[in-house]
Amino acid sequence: MATRIVLVGHDALTPSRTAGLRALFDAEYLDEYGAWDPDQPYGYAPAELHVIAVTEGRIVGHVGTQRRLVGVGDRDVLVAGTGGVLVDPTSRGVGLATRLVHVAQEAMRTTAPADFGLLGCREAVVPFYLRAGWTRIRVAERGLSRLDGSATERPAGPPVLIAAARSPLAEWPEGDIDLRGRPW
Repeated sequence: MATRIVLVGHDALTPSRTAGLRALFDAEYLDEYGAWDPDQPYGYAPAELHVIAVTEGRIVGHVGTQRRLVGVGDRDVLVAGTGGVLVDPTSRGVGLATRLVHVAQEAMRTTAPADFGLLGCREAVVPFYLRAGWTRIRVAERGLSRLDGSATERPAGPPVLIAAARSPLAEWPEGDIDLRGRPW
């Protein structure tokens, strides 16, 4: 069974695709986090672009990106904040998540261009992102809480990763990050 990957803008999500994404996310997270909301997924910033894997008409994987101008040190940097990386259990172990992330990275250069990809994640999945071409950086991060919108600050240490998009990694500026919004 062939899996195809499609790019869909958030505003172009059909009711059917929205239902498919809801089924994917609720199967994984409903008990712990409640129902998935496409406009505020578990309190995180919503995707502007959805990279969706479809097998036999069923959504089996997703990566979301949202472009935003963030502060890094004393510079403004256009990033594609990346989140909502999820593959259905029946489709795991065959490289689908890597394919989805690579398609998202290509979209950062073309369809929804940004200078860099940016994400935060759990320590346990850092090796996956490193294999997919991301680079871990050690920076403090400011933003808004996904739970209540209050200002938050995280010291350097928890995983923050970047990926080259329109700009090479060597051009990532020095300094801490101000997300200027909720994380992805």
